[in-house]
Amino acid sequence: MVAPGMSNATAAKAARTSFSIPSLDGIRACSFMLVFLAHVGVPGIPGGFGVTVFFFLSGYLITTLLRREAEATQRIDLKLFYLRRALRILPPFYLVLSLALALTMLGLLPGPFSTAGLLAQALHYSNFYVIAHGWDGLLAGTGVYWSLAVEEHFYLIFPALFGLMSKRRLAGKTQHTLLLGACLVVLAWRCWIVFGQGVVGDRTYIGSDTRFDSMLFGCALAVWGNPAIDVAPTERPSSLELLAAAGGGVLLLASFLLREQTFRESIRYSMQGLGLYPLFFLSIRHPTWSLMRFLNLRAVRYVGTLSYSLYLVHQVVLHIAWKLPAPDVVRAAVTLGVSLLLAVLSFRYVEKPFAKLRSRFSAVAHQT
Repeated sequence: MVAPGMSNATAAKAARTSFSIPSLDGIRACSFMLVFLAHVGVPGIPGGFGVTVFFFLSGYLITTLLRREAEATQRIDLKLFYLRRALRILPPFYLVLSLALALTMLGLLPGPFSTAGLLAQALHYSNFYVIAHGWDGLLAGTGVYWSLAVEEHFYLIFPALFGLMSKRRLAGKTQHTLLLGACLVVLAWRCWIVFGQGVVGDRTYIGSDTRFDSMLFGCALAVWGNPAIDVAPTERPSSLELLAAAGGGVLLLASFLLREQTFRESIRYSMQGLGLYPLFFLSIRHPTWSLMRFLNLRAVRYVGTLSYSLYLVHQVVLHIAWKLPAPDVVRAAVTLGVSLLLAVLSFRYVEKPFAKLRSRFSAVAHQT
């Protein structure tokens, strides 16, 4: 409900700007490091799980913000949503893609690449391009763009569906049930592809239709029992919360240890979504608890704010740094250091200016 004396425009602006969720930047930092360590060749690191965490976090955060907007104004402004998302995602996206193209043309990155592959990345369908044609046509160092394609496809659909649920005034518990039901549908579809059609590998790992549930689990946490909205933060978790978190940890551990391929490409993602659910709840509701303080350290949170640009650029740097005549650990350190420098520059001179533009457009849109 809009507070007495507060206009819809003021309520909408407050819903988007006066809000901070603890631990999320720390989780972003840890997720990036999982991906990075896997890409530099550290054995036993589940880099793909880092992407799954990013997906869960994205679904949770964006649904939380959409929910706050719907509760403040009784509507979802889809045009403004897509404008904000474009200004957030696209500038660093195209900057790194252009950098990779320039470095390839200069011979600093290995080629060749195909025009079709470049267009697939630029137009956000690189995941389905890879499924159809393989990875060879993409610019070196830009393989991670598949996950951005999955997110873009999801957010072409989900905000309108959430707006419909809100318009129909469905209770949070009902929305939660529907979203978990959608997770089951995606699991069933994945199982049909793997067990019914005998297809494994990239089709299920990077396909949008087979990975949507990684975001839907986060969406489900946002609509009911949301630890940032529906329950008050406390310093120490309850015994039930600790038990649920332990169960989540067991599910995650099992998903890492079970290596059979058909399991990994069908049920693994659902197990990880279920496992992340109580761990996200715990980290957000109890940010000052001893085991969660690490996620909220200033340095860790700062790396989290850089994580998007870090994620985009690190493989480009990796391809160049790995040519150095040095031990792997040195090349990995150089890769991380240069990636951090480029991410800081991107954050300061690209992401922050466009963030101000997002705020300005939001204000203007709600004044008209």
